[in-house]
Amino acid sequence: MKLAIFGATGRTGRPLLEQALSQGHEVAVLVRDPSKLSTRSERLRVVQGDLLDSQKVEEVVAGTEAVLSVIGRTKGSPPDLMTNATKNILDAMRKHGVRRLISLTGAGVPDPNDQPKLVDNLFRAVFKLPIGGMKETMHDALGHVELIKASDLDWVIVRGPRLVEEPRTGQYRVGYVGKDSGIKLGRADLAEFMLNQLTEDKYLHKLPVVSY
Repeated sequence: MKLAIFGATGRTGRPLLEQALSQGHEVAVLVRDPSKLSTRSERLRVVQGDLLDSQKVEEVVAGTEAVLSVIGRTKGSPPDLMTNATKNILDAMRKHGVRRLISLTGAGVPDPNDQPKLVDNLFRAVFKLPIGGMKETMHDALGHVELIKASDLDWVIVRGPRLVEEPRTGQYRVGYVGKDSGIKLGRADLAEFMLNQLTEDKYLHKLPVVSY
């Protein structure tokens, strides 16, 4: 399959890109600094640019069959990075007839299927505090989720808990906050789950939480 991956140089993007290539996919990525890409392949197309540049985003999406987004805000990022980048991605997908979108967000983003426990509600309350940029991050995450949900595309929004650097196990749970969900997940296992959603429809138009 021909894929576009956004956020490929991040801590979650790296295993996602590596696994996508190892599975035989052709991948296009958008990166600000190509030197940060440790992966090389004849099936990897690299476009240098910014997520907020709609033309560069479109250049990556053109000719692909599905999009995976693991965009995350970092120090110095605009407060609405995820929301505006997602708008560019959605516009490019519509223009080029790309239907499938798998996007990552945090487990703090609520869903009607959740049954949050006390500890879950405490974490969500912390993310609303105006300290350390957490409130801005949550607002941006919610904004990008609402854009995707309002689209007519075939989307899955994967929610992750605390992400850790651990080898891929293939053993994880899929549920909702407070319902068969844990507090952490390895990035490699998250990448595996996201790639599986390219061809599975069980979680289409849903926001599952993946965790150990």
